[in-house]
Amino acid sequence: METIYHNEEAARRIRDRYEQELQRWPVPAERRHLPTREGETFVLVTGPEQAPPLVLLHGSGANATTWRADIAAWSEHFRVHAVDLVGEPGLSAPSRPDLATESSTLWLDDVLSGLGLERVALAGTSLGGWAALDYAIRRPGRVRRLVVACPGGVGAQRRWRILGAGLLMLFGRRGRVAATRYLTGLDGPADRAVLEAVLDNFAGFRPRTEQLPIFTDQGLRALSMPVSVIVGERDRMFDSAGTARRMRALVPNARVRVLPGVGHAVLDRTETVLEFLRA
Repeated sequence: METIYHNEEAARRIRDRYEQELQRWPVPAERRHLPTREGETFVLVTGPEQAPPLVLLHGSGANATTWRADIAAWSEHFRVHAVDLVGEPGLSAPSRPDLATESSTLWLDDVLSGLGLERVALAGTSLGGWAALDYAIRRPGRVRRLVVACPGGVGAQRRWRILGAGLLMLFGRRGRVAATRYLTGLDGPADRAVLEAVLDNFAGFRPRTEQLPIFTDQGLRALSMPVSVIVGERDRMFDSAGTARRMRALVPNARVRVLPGVGHAVLDRTETVLEFLRA
């Protein structure tokens, strides 16, 4: 039994649902399984072979389907590589790199090498936003442009709110729905499909529980590439005001957007991100 899931039945259910989503992927895609020091890593590749490379890193409890609404538009202009983070409910290995060390960056080094990529545009959300920032700080020469949405590691992580929501999870489906809506901000009719996907994954998946390391001022100042930062004003997982303040003050080429009334889940930014990546 893989310890990132509650049991083998939960693992099989999540993987079966993911496979069904991949069968309905909106554009033709190549599936790659890459050997890395953290185990096999799954990457969904789409877009013209000669187009500039774009690498995508999803958040906790998710997989490449995070980008379903974006992939058709982005893959018209980029060779898009949607990576399943190791240790998350996708098709990559269940290992979890130590975030307090260089392990995450070394893993992504292996992924880029396996894909034959030297310099890329990099985009990530939440945990994937933390991983993207960590990589760009440690490997600035390999990142051409950087996009992060509701990233960890900049503003403070609101652990008491997260722990409080975790207690709600103990009270059956109604508690899980309330907790997920509270943490993600997915509480509108248009968010129902995404909310259900999140609920299904977390019903059988054990997320990482450690606090994400906070990047130093010196590290953020080292980000010399153009950076787009998008945060929700009502993010209950991270201090989005603190994220915006630090990025504006420390990152020379940062474009920071704070979305009024939006929580942790930042959706419907397809054209905004595409405009930035193509600038």
